[in-house]
Amino acid sequence: MNVSRLDRYLISGLPPFEGLDAADLDTVLQGARSLRVEKDAAIFEQDGEAHSFFVLLDGKARVVKSTVDGQQVIVRYIVPGELLGIAHALARRTYPASAIAVVDCVLLSWPSRRWSEFAAAFPTFGMATYKTVGTRLGDMQTQIIEMATEQVERRVAHALLRLAHQSGRKTDKGILIDFPLSRQDIAEMTGTTLHTVSRLMTAWEEKGLVGSGRMQVCITDPHGLFLLAEGRTGRT
Repeated sequence: MNVSRLDRYLISGLPPFEGLDAADLDTVLQGARSLRVEKDAAIFEQDGEAHSFFVLLDGKARVVKSTVDGQQVIVRYIVPGELLGIAHALARRTYPASAIAVVDCVLLSWPSRRWSEFAAAFPTFGMATYKTVGTRLGDMQTQIIEMATEQVERRVAHALLRLAHQSGRKTDKGILIDFPLSRQDIAEMTGTTLHTVSRLMTAWEEKGLVGSGRMQVCITDPHGLFLLAEGRTGRT
């Protein structure tokens, strides 16, 4: 199999490129650059020039927003097949947040000027990317509402359930969140402290809701954690 056909195969099933024929996929791949980013390295940095946009082929990445007082908030996690660095879809010339490789990552990148070219030439690409923007803005609004209205216990439970839905893998012990996840990461996702997350996770382990080890979280009682997240009576 030649390189171009292999490349077409790699992107043809991804949501931004679904429905494109071989010729269109070749057009998309013109000028694309493949890159590997090692674990914990930045794919791009907040406030840096938005020179490129990317699709993640393999690995996991987290999107991190730094506040004016130096705190970090994890906005979301990116999984294979998703776009990132889509500042130009938000009419921005700089990246609004940083993207950090959670594990070693493989990506394709394009110059940002090609964003508008793709959107104009391939309606399915434009629809997929703007759907991505809408979904992420909705997720961010949900996080803001949770931080403003919910007790920390429910916020952390909701965050873990979202990650399990996005990247969960069934095991004999429960649903494993299938990438390295520290308690500090959970704290930065939910606007709380490491101490609070550690206290909650220890209590939930004792109740059989979750299991955790070094950089791993497994939800051992998804229904019980869901009841807790929704503030319902039950196994809390």
